[in-house]
Amino acid sequence: MRTLLRFITCGSVDDGKSTLIGRLLADAGRLAEDQREALVADSRRYGTRGGEIDYALLVDGLTAEREQGITIDVAYRFFATDRRSFIVADTPGHEQYTRNMATGASTAQAAVILLDASKGLLTQTRRHSHIVALLGIRHVALAVNKMDLVGYSQARFEALVEDYRRFAADLGFKSLAAIPLCAVDGDNLTTRSPHMPWYAGGSLLEWLESVEVEEGRAGAPLRLPVQAVLRPHADFRGLAGLIEQGTVRVGDALRVLPSGRDATVARLMVGETNVPSAQAGESVTVVLGQAVDAARGDWLVAAAEPAATADGFEATVIWMHAEPLLQGRTYLLKAGTRTVMATVSPIKYRLDPNSGERLAARRLALNDIGVCGLELDAPIPFENYKDNRDLGGVILIDRLTHQTVGAGLLHFALHRSQNVHWQTLDVDKAARARLNRQRPCILWFTGLSGAGKSTIANLVEKRLYAEGHRTYLLDGDNVRHGLNKDLGFAAQDRVENIRRVAEVARLMMDAGLIVLVSFISPFRAERRMARALVEAGEFIEVFVDAPLAVAEARDPKGLYAKARRGEISNFTGIDSPYETPEDPELRLDTAALGADEAAERVVGYLREAGVIGG
Repeated sequence: MRTLLRFITCGSVDDGKSTLIGRLLADAGRLAEDQREALVADSRRYGTRGGEIDYALLVDGLTAEREQGITIDVAYRFFATDRRSFIVADTPGHEQYTRNMATGASTAQAAVILLDASKGLLTQTRRHSHIVALLGIRHVALAVNKMDLVGYSQARFEALVEDYRRFAADLGFKSLAAIPLCAVDGDNLTTRSPHMPWYAGGSLLEWLESVEVEEGRAGAPLRLPVQAVLRPHADFRGLAGLIEQGTVRVGDALRVLPSGRDATVARLMVGETNVPSAQAGESVTVVLGQAVDAARGDWLVAAAEPAATADGFEATVIWMHAEPLLQGRTYLLKAGTRTVMATVSPIKYRLDPNSGERLAARRLALNDIGVCGLELDAPIPFENYKDNRDLGGVILIDRLTHQTVGAGLLHFALHRSQNVHWQTLDVDKAARARLNRQRPCILWFTGLSGAGKSTIANLVEKRLYAEGHRTYLLDGDNVRHGLNKDLGFAAQDRVENIRRVAEVARLMMDAGLIVLVSFISPFRAERRMARALVEAGEFIEVFVDAPLAVAEARDPKGLYAKARRGEISNFTGIDSPYETPEDPELRLDTAALGADEAAERVVGYLREAGVIGG
């Protein structure tokens, strides 16, 4: 039986990755006649070699790729030889498509990293090598391509290999083979090249056929994610999923994670057939002998060797979005089939792709690789990514757009998640609310500087106080004198500013107060984070809406004038954006409303909502 090898080609742009794969497919005799005819026709239309066959077109299937001569998306191709079957992921070299390269590497067992012999080791080559190492690929072929451009020089080849080995010394590769190539002409691709008689090694195809990779994980402890709950009738409840690791048998003792409940396997099915056992790589339906709660997103694991669970981790993050990763910002985190909320706790460092040096960082920009903490709102099962890609790999998703913005590799649980627990208290929010004769809530005033937030919030609090209600006003300027005096006004500081204030507001509301918060709070993500901290109906967003021209004309503190003169940087509305609320509970147009009238509208809203009495 032929084994299957999944491998990736990667490296910098124009190093010849697509050409290498296309020529490999052709020389391995894996092209049907109609494919060869189509390749010849496409080469005439899109090719860049003066009418000669352009093998890259076998892989670059998008029109934009063919017109621009670059790889944009990941292209997967299957081929086989007498010794082994292969699935190859051809990935883009352009820096802006690094996220696609990481996607291709996430399932690969080996990597072919290309170097252009005439250019040498470039930043993107180093970045891709770091990603290959981080994603657990331990077997690498360094394909030094375009040797024809350097006269097939042995000295040039050996110098490049020495440079790469020195760079990769700390990346943890188990094997590193170096092969000189001219992919476009097929030199050392499937057979030895007469142009480089000094090279004593084998061809790239020989390396692919012989490289030893870890085969399967049937002997490891069971790890089975629940992908669906099957209940075709009242007497049947099956948990279906693909076995990621290990073997399961009828009668085995399993544990459901993260709940920790134990049960035994009463019945096991592959398709509609009852089977005594199943192993890694098989899709099965498990029927448990005990009535335990298990749902999509849970894991079935060996009860004797379970995975750990935690709600806080240190993780390596590969950032894939133009908007930076910021400390304190909240994202959706998808681990297997489970989705939870994750907040970025302090960013420890980012990795310099050239030197491998750990650099201090307060944000991660597009294509950055860094290490940070992730705090989750619910525990998940996990293992170190190095030990288990399935339980150690997560993705981060933007809460608004639902775009994938980052890939995370879990290292270990933070001690806080294991040792800090909620303490049950007898006097709760409801009891305090009854004592105060009001329904506690957070009134969140947001808008540009000069829109009138603080003035209106102050008037609202005075009216509520006069009626005997218990309140507290958190004002942006006042809080920066104490709690947030250590923060500046860069984007990451603004995120942390709002995170702290939101947590304080939540605690004050838990004390039974009506909490008024007056902050510019320019980013929707942080306002959504603050809303998510409390129950439905407890967060009231008040958009104090004044056009920039009106707010700037008022300029009560002279801040706009300073910002225009360049004396203040990162000023909202001038050189830092304000993201207007999309669906606030209350909008106050202060270009048309006076402060007293606006305050009355807020108090009226509170009466209608039942926060205060009529």
